[in-house]
Parts: sequence; structure tokens; C-alpha cells
Amino acid sequence: MRKTFNDELNKLHVRFAELGMMVNEAILRATKAFMNHDKILAESVIEKDPVINNCENDLEKMTLELIALYQPVTEDLRDVITILKASSDIERIGDHAVSISHATVNMKGSQRIAEIEIEIAKMGKYVCQMFQSVLDAYMKKNEERALKIAKDDLFLDEELRKIRKRCVTIMQEDSESVISGSYYSSVAAYLERIGDYVTNVCEWIVFLKKGEIVELNPNTRKY
Repeated sequence: MRKTFNDELNKLHVRFAELGMMVNEAILRATKAFMNHDKILAESVIEKDPVINNCENDLEKMTLELIALYQPVTEDLRDVITILKASSDIERIGDHAVSISHATVNMKGSQRIAEIEIEIAKMGKYVCQMFQSVLDAYMKKNEERALKIAKDDLFLDEELRKIRKRCVTIMQEDSESVISGSYYSSVAAYLERIGDYVTNVCEWIVFLKKGEIVELNPNTRKY
């Protein structure tokens, strides 16, 4: 019985890793497409989103079946619950990568503002690094690293405030930049939300190690 449970749990971990890799690719491609004004690359992110959704659905089904069949307790139960909850947060990150890609497609031909794109590129790179780091922290069950990654999210909150403020100023000075400014603000918000979901995953890593549900960065989170 124990061996069978371990085999099924390993399958869960493999499927979770597949989800993480797919979403990581989606973030990388979505941010690259936006900065390079690459409509075709953006559309490829949108087209692959159903695969990510199906993977998350598979994980939900597998975890619930594992709980029903084996009724795990203590650390085993925490392991299964963490996969169930973290996979949902990671799937939402994929949704935001799709939203960025839609913005890329819809913004094609609009006026570009170089100084704002530089800041968004900075956010995009930071988000990609955060997501890769949290996947690694999860695989290694590294609580200390998870706590550090959650603190890194504060940078994205500040960047979002800066970009929104600058976009408003530019739009007030140049009416032709209104459409572009709106898209920039939206994309920056999507990137900031990815950071929030990364923080959620950090919370599940802490739960995995301690068995306690904690809220990290509670004063900056928005739902």
C-alpha cells in the first residue's frame, strides 16, 4: 500500500513539474512578445493555454483521487494539499501570461513609449526570475528561500505604482498616448499579479514544511 501511494505521489510531482515548466515558458514568451511587439509569438502563448488548463485539471483530479483512495495524514496529506493549491495558483499565473499576450496582439500599431517599456521590461525579467526561483524552492522544499522570494514581490508593487503614475502624466500631456498608456498600465498590473500568485506558492511551501497557513505580505495583497 505504501509503495503504491508513493508511486502515485511521484506521478503527481512529475505532473506538477510539467505544469511549472509550461507556465514558465508562457511567462518568458509572453514578456518577450510584448517587448518585441511580436504578435505571432503572443498568439502562440494564447493557443497553448488550454494545455496548461488541462494539466491543472488533471492535477486536481489526481490529488482528490489520491486523498479518497489512500486517506493520507500528516506530512503526506500536506504534500498532496500543497500540490492541489499551488497548481491552482500556477495556472492563474498562466492566465496572466495570456492576458499580457492579448495586450500585445491588441496593442499592435499603437504608439510606443520607450521609457515605460524599459520599466515593464524590468518587471518582466524580475517576474520570470521570481517564478523560476519559487519552482526551485518548491522542489527543494526550501522554506527560507520561499520567505525571501515573497519579500521580493514588494519590488513589483513599487514598480506598478511608478508605471501607473508615469502613464497618467504622459497621457495627460499627449492625448495620442492614451491607448498605449492604458495597455502599459494593464500589462504592469498583470505582472504585479503574477508576483502575488508567486507569493501564494511561497505560502504553500511554508505550509508544506510547517503545517501552518501563513499570509506573507498581507498589507500589499489584492484579490
